[in-house]
Amino acid sequence: MWSCKCSSGSAPGPQHCRSGSRRCRPGWRDPKEDLPVRTHQQRPRWAAVTAALALVAAALTPSTALAAPDPGPAVKVNQVAYVPGLPKQATVVSGSGSPLAWTLRNASGATVASGRTSVRGLDPSSGDSAHVADFSSFDTPGTGYVLSVAGADSNPFDISADPLKRLRYDSLAFFYHQRSGTPIQAQYVGDRYARPAGHLNVSPNRGDKGVACRVSCGYTSDVSGGWYDAGDHGKYGVDTGIAAWQLVNEYERTLYVSGADRAALGDGKLAIPERGNGVPDVLDEARWGVEFLMRMQVPEGRADAGMVRHKVSDENWTGLPMRPDQDPQPRLLSAVTTASTLNLAAAAAQAARVWKGIDADFASRALSAAQRAYAAAKANPTRYADPDDGNGGGTYVDNNVTDEFYWAAAELFTTTGSSTYRADVTGSPLFRGRGFEQGGFDWWWTAGLGDATLALVPNGLPAADVAATRAAFAAYGDRLLDLAAAQAYPAPASGYYWGSNGVVANGANVLALAHDFTGQAKYRAGVYQALDYLFGRNPFNHSYVTGYGERATRNSHHRFWANQLDASLPNPPAGLLAGGPNTDLQDPVAQQQLAGCKPQKCYLDDINAWSVNEVALNWNAALAWLSAWAAEKAGAGTPVDTTAPSTPSGLSASAAGGSVSLSWGASTDDVGVTGYDVLRATGGSFTRVATASGTTYTDSGLAAGTYRYQVRARDAAGNTSPASPEVSVTVQGGAGCGVVATTQTQWGTGYVVQPVRVTNTGASAITWTVTFGLPSGHSITGSWNAAVTVSGQTATARATRPLAPGATAEFGFQAARPNGSTALPADYTCAG
Repeated sequence: MWSCKCSSGSAPGPQHCRSGSRRCRPGWRDPKEDLPVRTHQQRPRWAAVTAALALVAAALTPSTALAAPDPGPAVKVNQVAYVPGLPKQATVVSGSGSPLAWTLRNASGATVASGRTSVRGLDPSSGDSAHVADFSSFDTPGTGYVLSVAGADSNPFDISADPLKRLRYDSLAFFYHQRSGTPIQAQYVGDRYARPAGHLNVSPNRGDKGVACRVSCGYTSDVSGGWYDAGDHGKYGVDTGIAAWQLVNEYERTLYVSGADRAALGDGKLAIPERGNGVPDVLDEARWGVEFLMRMQVPEGRADAGMVRHKVSDENWTGLPMRPDQDPQPRLLSAVTTASTLNLAAAAAQAARVWKGIDADFASRALSAAQRAYAAAKANPTRYADPDDGNGGGTYVDNNVTDEFYWAAAELFTTTGSSTYRADVTGSPLFRGRGFEQGGFDWWWTAGLGDATLALVPNGLPAADVAATRAAFAAYGDRLLDLAAAQAYPAPASGYYWGSNGVVANGANVLALAHDFTGQAKYRAGVYQALDYLFGRNPFNHSYVTGYGERATRNSHHRFWANQLDASLPNPPAGLLAGGPNTDLQDPVAQQQLAGCKPQKCYLDDINAWSVNEVALNWNAALAWLSAWAAEKAGAGTPVDTTAPSTPSGLSASAAGGSVSLSWGASTDDVGVTGYDVLRATGGSFTRVATASGTTYTDSGLAAGTYRYQVRARDAAGNTSPASPEVSVTVQGGAGCGVVATTQTQWGTGYVVQPVRVTNTGASAITWTVTFGLPSGHSITGSWNAAVTVSGQTATARATRPLAPGATAEFGFQAARPNGSTALPADYTCAG
């Protein structure tokens, strides 16, 4: 995968952009800043530098002048299949301010259901004026249904769980197709997709059997095998790590979740050479990735022993099309990185426990590799990818590996029970699901992967810690549901950037685990709603999964599946997830065709539109996990609850100091009310600030000003009532301050935290005090812009001057810690 993020101001250093320029997305921020919800991240890879653009220039011309993307029918549906027993909704593009009549017809043309839409209005994510048609009450399985609204017909669709049961295998088949160093055989994929082995030192390949280092290291390495990452021929530690982990976790989950369908992931389910060996096929495929990571580990006796090479890739970019066995470029190994090393530590530690009863020798080798990798990473905690190492392969820069340390420690602790790894887990600032404050699952943010293991697999942690971790999935799941509910085309994403469909799929996977942990129907419904979006309930009525739906992706950016450029080559096989809408438009084709696009409309099905239409290991691993869960949970389903609770009544508010106390009358519901959303506004629009379990709530820490409030009720199915009439209340004198700390850099025996940003949220000047906890054995060796003292393990920073209302002050400090410790200060609090 390719993308680029560039620096501006205090952001991290620029990465090598495709054209050699340093272009920036306006408002770019460090992806690991403490954001309320962060569900997107650009993949720092670009397709080529200027010379490579010259190579592919000829490939651009066969795409005749492209028309603007076709938005498809005005009635946007999941054109693959709605699952029986679950909500069924469609989005209708219409500027009408009144509800519209809809009819549902079966394949024979007979009307089987009818109703009226609800008016949604203008949708910022798409620019469409929208209605919603809810036909959940109709639940008869069948094929060829068509929904009609105001003279417009939808694409045909099914009501069935069968497509999901096929997709859980088609999505996994992607990994066999992407294998390197082995022939892809017709008996498993058909003649159209069969190809010779790539990169086996057979001319014109230079091969992966004896690869030299990009910067001379004095030896060569056999790094054959593994998976090609995306549409190019690079193989990367960080993307292989998360992909292998998700495939193994897909299976491991079935060992510990009651009622999970382990048999569906058994031996003989995939068309791969290992089928019939007595090992679940999904594990056979995942092993292909883990073994490759182990080959990327620097051997004993060499400099950086135990560390893992960041990638193996071509010396220079190749053009399209290019079958792997025809790639003539020399192959080179990039320098080791802490991120790739910790990916091996995590994935191999997970493999060690899962394979322990399957292949004890492999399990032992995997555990040894994981422990060596973790020790090496702790000794080299700041070996980051070179942002200029982007010729012939992407950079995958990640300059904050706190999350990878937490993930790896969680896997090693769960596998070994070691007190050393346990201390690293419980001492991490991300422990107990705190990583969800910054995002869910992605190659660049892996804290949630460690949480998934700690929440699923028995590990000896106190029950309260496990419960808190599971609760974090539910809390983040609620935020994802809110994000989806705010969009006419609901998707659990806060923005649409490189790989947005992978973000949607992984958001759905968080919702799936939230359902596993709580049993609440709203999370299950949210999973299938995300699939609706991927399967066509989106502005283009386009299925982003190849081979699924009437209007599905056909021209993925890929060097072999390049039929658009060469008719002798195939279109992509079924079950691949396209990268999806990307507001940054980082390739020339997307820039030409999509300039000015609304976020959900920044997509084009063209092989040369690589910033929106590539495929990737981590996106398909997310899709494979998602489709397996969704196929398992489809079943016969339970009757759909589409009845919303009644509107809360009698909302009242009173202010005291910097707080507002709210109370209201209880709602009623046919199943039962589970909570009340508290909505607050100071300007035009309301946002949810809390969910209360009862009929009272106190909103604290408010500055002086006028606030408007509404409440709405929720039931177990996730239905929400209309919002109550609003009330307005004035806070005469608020007080308080907020604090956010950023770790600037860290090394084996110390770190620098700056800025620690303090904001006066009150109505009068304050002389603030910030307290925070120092991990055991840590000491502060210097500070600036504040007077810092330490008592025991509590540090106190005091202001050197008053801070005006609404103003911000910053201070920083440097600390020492025992060698090998990765813990950082936590529990920052501010008082004014």
